[in-house]
Amino acid sequence: MADQNRRANAPHQLVERTLELSRTDGCVVIADEESSANLRWAGNALTTNGVTRGRTLTVIATVDGQQGTAAGVVSREAVTTGELESLVRAAETAARAAGPAEDAMPLVQPAGPAPADFTAAPDATSIDVFADFAPALGESFARARKSGRLLYGFAHHQVTSSYLGSSTGLRLRHDQPTGTLELNAKTADLGASAWAGAATRDFRDVDPAAMEEQLAQRLGWAQRSIDLPAGRYETLLSPSALADLMVCLSWATGGRDAVEGRTVFSRPGGGTRLGERLSPLPLRLHSDPAHPGLEAAPFALEHASGGDSSVFDNGLPLGPTDWIRDGELTNLLTTRHSAGLTGLPVRPAVDNLILESGSRESGGPDAGGSASMEELIARTERGLLLTCLWYIREVDPASLLLTGLTRDGVYLVEDGEVKGAVNNFRFNESPVDLLGRITEVGRTERCLPREWSDWFTRAAMPPVRVADFNMSSVSKAS
Repeated sequence: MADQNRRANAPHQLVERTLELSRTDGCVVIADEESSANLRWAGNALTTNGVTRGRTLTVIATVDGQQGTAAGVVSREAVTTGELESLVRAAETAARAAGPAEDAMPLVQPAGPAPADFTAAPDATSIDVFADFAPALGESFARARKSGRLLYGFAHHQVTSSYLGSSTGLRLRHDQPTGTLELNAKTADLGASAWAGAATRDFRDVDPAAMEEQLAQRLGWAQRSIDLPAGRYETLLSPSALADLMVCLSWATGGRDAVEGRTVFSRPGGGTRLGERLSPLPLRLHSDPAHPGLEAAPFALEHASGGDSSVFDNGLPLGPTDWIRDGELTNLLTTRHSAGLTGLPVRPAVDNLILESGSRESGGPDAGGSASMEELIARTERGLLLTCLWYIREVDPASLLLTGLTRDGVYLVEDGEVKGAVNNFRFNESPVDLLGRITEVGRTERCLPREWSDWFTRAAMPPVRVADFNMSSVSKAS
């Protein structure tokens, strides 16, 4: 009996049974099976660890009418077969009560048969994902303790298996592993602090010893404290700091909003800035669901409709997309509906983001984007080294002006050497304007956007040199 119940509650069976129960004109079902494992530590010692499992079932019912198609969306957690009918009826009731959906489109048709693994059990993680990482972390604790440093932080790994089915016969599946590591080092008196983070799929490519060594170097730099006033400084941005800014840029690329004159990508007088050069350097900002190490869902998985998403697009194939190519704005984010409204190509969101520099015929220090942060530091006459950002908020959508704080490490560089740690600042910058002031680009590497690590983890960015980064005021934040 237990085996029979387990088979009946398998995610693919829940999808099929839900579709059988549907009585409306159309239905889309998404079953998300999640498992996670985590470690937390403070003061050079593990404090907690745990494993969780969960299930969410989302039902999207569509009802055709004389004035258009309506959609009702209902999601519930921990659903079993006995609760499916009430969930389906709730979605159908919501659809009948709703007015015609503005983003209504025909449901996506299958391009082929269901994948072979659609009926297979979901992937899962466990505490074993830390089998190699945990001992290495313990060795870092010992080194830090011996040197009078304190380590704080957490490691989190999650695997989500998503099963998508619709009344059109569409059957798709995607397994998404997501791992993050955040490591914070402090001096024994808690007077100085430094942060490093990493994103990973399986923790086999994470080196806590190397991260701890990097943080030890930064705490060494912080032995000398330097007060600087607010102002505009040549600034070296770490990949993590740049990623936080570029994620904000990517979230602002909605095509419909740009056409309607509401964003930084709207052209004064009408239209969009597509084709406009945003950077004198051959920068390429792009997304690709198959990018090595940053693999993401190759089809749309939408649990709700919004400005740049549509539940009617579920299952839509995703491919490589250049948002900026050779420094020029190339594409804007669209659903099938907003593409039809604006005349723009269909360009759905992809769950990763990569910034790279192409080669330059003229050569120069930025050619090819191969420099490390250490090499950028060595070529700096005077400037700031900014390792991470915090508390980023949008000030003005028309220019995408952002404000935020520096935290856990901003340093003065003079004559190719780090001279000490400086006070924290509040900054005011537009990532779009910043693209035009990048003067040197380093080697692209996978990184963790610190501010957005709860929402966006699949990023690869280079360290960059930016002219006149606006440190608008001195901050007392620590």
